[in-house]
Amino acid sequence: MTFAPTVRRTLRQRLAALLLCGLAGLVAPGARAADTPAAPPVDCPPVATAPTEAQMRSAVAQARDRGLLWRIERDGQASHLYGTVHIGKLAWTVPGPRVRQALMAADTLALELDFTDPAMARKLAAMVAAPDGGHGVPLPPALQARLARLVEAACLPPDSLQGQHPVMQALSLTLMSARREGLDPAFAQEFSLAGFMRALQRNVVSLETPELQMAALVPADPAQSLRMVQQMVEQLEAQRAQALLLRLADVWERGDLAQIERYEAWCDCVETEDDRQQMQRLNDARNPGLADRIEALHREGRQLFVAVGALHMTGPQALPRLLAQRGFRVERVPLR
Repeated sequence: MTFAPTVRRTLRQRLAALLLCGLAGLVAPGARAADTPAAPPVDCPPVATAPTEAQMRSAVAQARDRGLLWRIERDGQASHLYGTVHIGKLAWTVPGPRVRQALMAADTLALELDFTDPAMARKLAAMVAAPDGGHGVPLPPALQARLARLVEAACLPPDSLQGQHPVMQALSLTLMSARREGLDPAFAQEFSLAGFMRALQRNVVSLETPELQMAALVPADPAQSLRMVQQMVEQLEAQRAQALLLRLADVWERGDLAQIERYEAWCDCVETEDDRQQMQRLNDARNPGLADRIEALHREGRQLFVAVGALHMTGPQALPRLLAQRGFRVERVPLR
C-alpha cells in the first residue's frame, strides 16, 4: 500500500504525537522537562529528558528498524518476539516500519516486567530497598568507599542508591555508565514500547514476577554477592563496563545475532564458576518460564508482541528454540 505525501506526513505526525504521549513520564525519575533543562556540570553525563514534540517528529521521520524480531505462529494465530537491550537513545524509542507493523498487530505487549505499572514499581522498590536485599551483605569499608566514589562520578546524589542491596547498586551504576556515550536506561525499549501500547489503550503484561527477577539478579550466597559487587566495581573503575555496553548496543542495533550468541566469548565477564552460575541464573534458567508464560497467553487467544532482553534469544535454551519445541512455527524477520 502506498500513500500520497500529504497522507504520509499526517501519519508521521499522528505517530509522533502518539509516541510523545506514550513517553511522557517514562523518562527516568528525576529527569527534567526538556523545555527547561538545567545544565549539568561539564564533567557530568547528559541527563535524560522528556522529548519535545519537534524531537519526536524528527525521530519518527528518521525511524528505522533495529534489534531482533521473530514471527511465531501456532494454530493459525501469529505473534512476534522481539529482542531488546535495556539501554537506548531517543532515536531508538521510535520503532521502524517492520517492528511498528508487528506492534500494531498485537493486542498485548508482554515484557519481562512491566516497570510502568505503578503497583509493580512500588513492589520492586520495596524489594530493592529491603535491608541488604534480605541477604545480609555488609561491604568492607574500602569497597563501600569505592562504590561511593562511583556514585559521585556518575553525578548522582550521595544517598540516591542508599538502602539498596549492594548488587543492585552496582548493577544500576553499570547500566548508567554508558550515559556519557549517549546511551541511557531511561530510553530502554521496554519503556517506549509500554508507553506506546498504553497510549493505544492496549494490554501490557509481565511475564515474570519481581521475586523471580530478584532471585536471578542477586545471589542468595552473601559471599557470591560480595564477589559480584567487587567484580562490577573493578569493571566500572577500569571503564570496561561502559565499553561492554557500547559493544552490546552496537551488535543489537545491527541485529547481529551471531555476535550476541558469542557474548560470553567477548564480554570479559564469564571467567569463574561463579560467573557461569550467574549467567545461567540470568538467562537459561529463566527461559523455560518465559516460554511457558508466552504459551499460556497464546492459549488465551492473545496476539502478542513479546519484548525481552536479546540474550534470551541465545544458547541451548534460546526462546525461539523453546517455542519451536512447543509447536510454534518460528521464523526470523529480517530488519535490514
